[in-house]
Amino acid sequence: MAVYVDDMKAPFGNMVMCHMWADTDDELLAMVDKIGVQRKWIQGHQELSFGKHKRASWVHFDIAMSKRALAVKNGAVETDRFGPLEHTAKLAIAKGSEIGNADLIAYGEKRLAMVAECRAR
Repeated sequence: MAVYVDDMKAPFGNMVMCHMWADTDDELLAMVDKIGVQRKWIQGHQELSFGKHKRASWVHFDIAMSKRALAVKNGAVETDRFGPLEHTAKLAIAKGSEIGNADLIAYGEKRLAMVAECRAR
């Protein structure tokens, strides 16, 4: 199990942000507590997120580069800009396997192949 940070650099006010996500909600929340990010900024979580953040396509935080450095120092795995897509594809495959949905599995596998193709370029 792991926590991940990508290499996205999106300007937000006077900050530069990236994504942080994890294999489990517990791991993600433990990391934000450790690096000093408020839990209320979680996105994509059906119970903990609020407003427009509830509609995010996956559970994650947008964090500043300074918090990213702290996360890496505390064991987060660095990944590229395709990391979130790879993660959500694996979630789709796992969910499809769990509920017996071959279309969801195929969707996840197609997205993983797309990530591999993009990384090969």
